[in-house]
This record gives sequence, C-alpha cells and structure tokens, in this order.
Amino acid sequence: MGKFNAWFAALLLAVGLGFVGPGAASAVPYCGITWGSLAKSSPGLTQAQVVNVRTGQQPCFDRLVVDLNGSVAGYSVKYVPQVFHDGSGLPVELRGNAFLQITVNAPAYSDGQSTYNPGDRSELANVAGYSAFRQLAFAGSFEGYTSLGLGVRGRLPFRVFTLAGPGEGTRLVVDVAHRW
Repeated sequence: MGKFNAWFAALLLAVGLGFVGPGAASAVPYCGITWGSLAKSSPGLTQAQVVNVRTGQQPCFDRLVVDLNGSVAGYSVKYVPQVFHDGSGLPVELRGNAFLQITVNAPAYSDGQSTYNPGDRSELANVAGYSAFRQLAFAGSFEGYTSLGLGVRGRLPFRVFTLAGPGEGTRLVVDVAHRW
C-alpha cells in the first residue's frame, strides 16, 4: 500500500505542476475556413456589365453572387465603417454590426440603359434567416464601377473569387463565414 500511495502522490504532484494533463488546445478552424477579414481586391476594368445580384445559404457560410454578361476584371471587397452611395456620397443605411463594401469594376449600365435595375435598392435579396447576412443594398453604379453594401452580423471571415458562366458571363462570388 505504501508504494501505491507514493505513486498516487507523485501523480497528483505531476498533475498539479502541469506535467501531466490534457495537451494544449489547438484551434481548429470553423468548417476548415481560414479566410480572414482583411480587404481583398483585384485590379482591372472590363467591358462587361452587372446584370444580376443574388444570395444563397451554405452550411458554413452565406454567399453573394454578382452576375456579369462578360468577364470579371476587377473588384474590391472590404470592411468599412460606413458604405456610401456612388456619385452622391450619401450614406447607405444597413442593418448589421459590420459592413462590407463590394465594388465591381464594371458598370450596371450600357449606352445609358440600365443592365441591372433592382426593384428595391435597399433590399436586393431577402436575407431573413441567414446566419451572417443582415441586409444587401445597391450603392450605385458610377463611372464604370458598381457598388453594393452588405450588412453582416459581425466582422466575420470572407473570401472572394470568380467563376465562369453561365454562358459567356462570369460571376463574382463573396462568401461570408457564419463564424470564426
């Protein structure tokens, strides 16, 4: 019994000093997401026009898609304190605790005619029930650039990429993770 008590005491001492016990917690990325929340951009201008904006939900993120009738050449997506309307500089009122300004280096018009004319500029899509998105608004199209304001739950990680199609068009995709 004396040996057992000695080993038990040594074990308690080791645990108390931190020699034995659970290993250090390693942070496993949520859904494998390692995107971060810093600004993302790509330079360039295009002859294509914005023709549609839509949203969708995925298990780990909410998705915004901007459809163009040609190639996506450039964009800028970043968190800002306030989104402003193109041209006028007036603030875009958005729900949420953080705001993404999405600028596509492409107009939403051609030869003075609108190629994307949303019915409600302050509510481009119904995002009720989305985990990250709170509101998507049209901030305007001016001098070859089209801007959107996206209100989100908080400053969450996001990624930006382009996809070919449908047809001759391309898509600018912005995914915002549900959490870190």
